[in-house]
Amino acid sequence: MPGLALILSRAPKAENMLRLHQMVDSMKHESFYSSGTYANERAGVYIGWSCHPGSYSDCLPIRSRNENLLLFFYGENHADPEDFSRLRQRGYELKKENATYVLRLFEDKGYDCLQALNGWFHGILVDLTKQEITVFNDRFGMQRLYYCQDGESAMYASESKALLALLPALRSLDPQGLGEYLTCGCVLENRTLFSGVRTLPAASVWIHQFGGLKKEACYFQPSAWETSPVFSETDFEQNLKQTLPLIIRRYFRSSLPLGISLTGGYDTRLIMAFLKGQHGQFPCYTFGGMYRDCFDVRIARRVAQVCKCSHRALNLDRGFLDSFPALAEKTVYISDGNLGACNGYELYLNRLARNIAPVRLTGSYGSEVLRQARAFKAVFPTPGLIHSDIAKPIEASINTFDQVSQGHKLTFSIYKQAPWFYFNRLAVEQSQVIVRTPYMDKDLIALVYRAGNTEKSGKQVARSLIGHGNAALVALPTDTGNASWLWGQVSQFLFKADYCYKSGMPQWLERMHYLSGPFQPEKMIRGIHRFAHFRIWFRNELAPYVKEILLDPRTARRPYFNKGYVETMVQRHLRGTWNYTDDIEKVLTIELMHRLFIDR
Repeated sequence: MPGLALILSRAPKAENMLRLHQMVDSMKHESFYSSGTYANERAGVYIGWSCHPGSYSDCLPIRSRNENLLLFFYGENHADPEDFSRLRQRGYELKKENATYVLRLFEDKGYDCLQALNGWFHGILVDLTKQEITVFNDRFGMQRLYYCQDGESAMYASESKALLALLPALRSLDPQGLGEYLTCGCVLENRTLFSGVRTLPAASVWIHQFGGLKKEACYFQPSAWETSPVFSETDFEQNLKQTLPLIIRRYFRSSLPLGISLTGGYDTRLIMAFLKGQHGQFPCYTFGGMYRDCFDVRIARRVAQVCKCSHRALNLDRGFLDSFPALAEKTVYISDGNLGACNGYELYLNRLARNIAPVRLTGSYGSEVLRQARAFKAVFPTPGLIHSDIAKPIEASINTFDQVSQGHKLTFSIYKQAPWFYFNRLAVEQSQVIVRTPYMDKDLIALVYRAGNTEKSGKQVARSLIGHGNAALVALPTDTGNASWLWGQVSQFLFKADYCYKSGMPQWLERMHYLSGPFQPEKMIRGIHRFAHFRIWFRNELAPYVKEILLDPRTARRPYFNKGYVETMVQRHLRGTWNYTDDIEKVLTIELMHRLFIDR
């Protein structure tokens, strides 16, 4: 994804500039990015950036009126118009709503301004008078920033590959990080997959001076929200009805064209319920598959029709399968190995979304914030797959996950699940579009912490809010039911059946399915809910690629998986007698990690 790169070093300028360009080049995934560099040899600071053209950050470097402060900022800040008016009244020049606003806040409030920022971001503030360089990020740690130390030099970047490009010593997989990735699907506690590379903790303010780290501070702790006074159920719902429409409107304000990524669920429907007078201004689209219109597409089309908005289905097609090897490799590369190769469809579909609008408004994290849904857990890998050399990191990762899962449910959702697990998908999405969601707005989350225990389910609250905004949307079904008891039962059955045919087929059922020969019900169900079907693609269209990578002698030499098991796994899956979809993806992804980051 785009972002910032920073070198703090007293080495000669020519050497540091060469290294800086290496870092920036490794993060320029698309030719349409805007980019640039800044160097100050006297201060020993070298900064590079890339961003979407015309975006909130496309105005770097930002200078103070006396030119003693410089700000480099990546991400967005979702402020209300009144906040801009207050700064203008205090004499600060703000020509348009971009990251210039953030520097004016720094000038006005100092570091206290970080409490007021609202969004996902990281930034670098250069104080030429004090010779201080401050690195900071958002309160959730969602706009990831990696860092490492190389002797007397410090380096930061929005992608770990930018650090690996400079320091060969970092190019090895960290056993603890790998163990967590294999069990949890992500790396925990600000670690990374690579030895010696860490991520900046949430709400960090790290101040460097004269080449050294002067201070590590944190400007916000979730405990401040956890101890907030609790509303009664009635007062909470009333406050939510008053506050949520105002919050949603913040995310529609855009200097660039904005599209709405609709699904069949409640989270995007709640956004649509409060368009209010803006019907028809924003194009809507839904990701779909190649076999039939899934429930998401069918229902989202009806939601858009009620709201008088245009709607398109953006489908995976045969072109996706034809280009899958390149998409898988680029997905693993962009995400620094953190997103599995099968998620190449995110790259494919978000490219299509960019053709509609460069800003993509989603309902992401609505379930996690409003209903504290959990999407990841620690699961032991398939017996026999993992080499005994990494058995201890696997066991340790289970214990670590148990520890980090304790405590406040909402804190787990937004301070652990979101920046550790969901970020990896976000990184790929952000490489193509500017992603926004109102559900991680700081004011909304502060309010949800005050919900207390409620007798209503999260879905009941959502239905009430949708009805408050647009009653016509409540009557429409969701992709998992809710229109009637019968529809709920049918849709839940189809959801589970489609998941089964996607990747979750138990081995006993897979063998029965194989023995049924041509009389298989799969074609009747395939694609009703899901649009990606790697279980069958791996044994049909993608079989040559699976064999090419997984049966390659280089793959067999890796110290992570048992060679004989992998060979048997590939043979059984391609024959159709066993289901190893998830294991194939794990081996494929880690092999691509090696080829992209370690062997090079």
